Amino acid sequence: MSIKAFSEYLLLEKKYSEHTVMAYTRDIIYFQEFLIQHHDTEHLLNANYSVIRQWIVELVDKNISNRSINRKVSSLNSYYKFLLKTEELESNPLKQHKALKVGKKLQLPFSEQELKLVLENSIEIIDFETARNHFIIELLYATGIRRIELVNLKLNDINSGNDQIKVLGKRNKERYIPLINSLKKSLNRYLEFRKDLPEIIDGDMLFLTKNGLKIYEKLVYRIINKYFSEASSKSKCSPHVLRHSFATHLLNKGADLNTVKELLGHTSLAATQVYTHSSITELKKVHANAHPRNRE
Repeated sequence: MSIKAFSEYLLLEKKYSEHTVMAYTRDIIYFQEFLIQHHDTEHLLNANYSVIRQWIVELVDKNISNRSINRKVSSLNSYYKFLLKTEELESNPLKQHKALKVGKKLQLPFSEQELKLVLENSIEIIDFETARNHFIIELLYATGIRRIELVNLKLNDINSGNDQIKVLGKRNKERYIPLINSLKKSLNRYLEFRKDLPEIIDGDMLFLTKNGLKIYEKLVYRIINKYFSEASSKSKCSPHVLRHSFATHLLNKGADLNTVKELLGHTSLAATQVYTHSSITELKKVHANAHPRNRE
């Protein structure tokens, strides 16, 4: 019963994605390599908190961010909890550990003007790839779905008759998101180009490469980064910023926080509240302009 068993537990019982399981496994192996190098052992069961603290200090000395260190330690903690569950361990050495302090990560969304510039002026739709890229950008912005959720969309997840799209989120939770009119137009245009591809291998998938294969996450990132780097001065231009923009713009227009939570596929409001900082700024402007006492 080892790291492999832990990986299978996360994948089969906890229903984590393969990407998440790989991240957990990588973090644990990273600690195991530290044990081999500094303590001449690969047995994680023998590591006490003092040894783990040495590892944390080494990570700090390597200028790894507190956020990344916390993630690595959290992975190790999950592994030890698994060993407790399988009765291979009597006590979790990380039981009393407190996470390192991290600053709040403020990520600015794209403005409505930047979105308009990209969607209306930056992409000349002349072939399959430009039609696909435009649809990807519009879909991410119109639905707020995650990059991996977009990659895994299938053709039959789109229900044009009911104007909705089925999304398979974290832990295989399904949710349905409305399709707005502009999105349906982009979808139909993309499908027209898609059907004329010389070869389609992964025919059940919605998004394909020009070679007819299922699209992949790095390509989606490159597409977003390419168009928004030309239209925006923001340091980070990623699919997640589009998700952030979706939530922020809805909240700015008066959408209910619980509704945005459901659309994003969050399990708690706390996760959704990360997106409210720009909305608070907008509310302050409206309040200042509208309240009678502000004119005194």
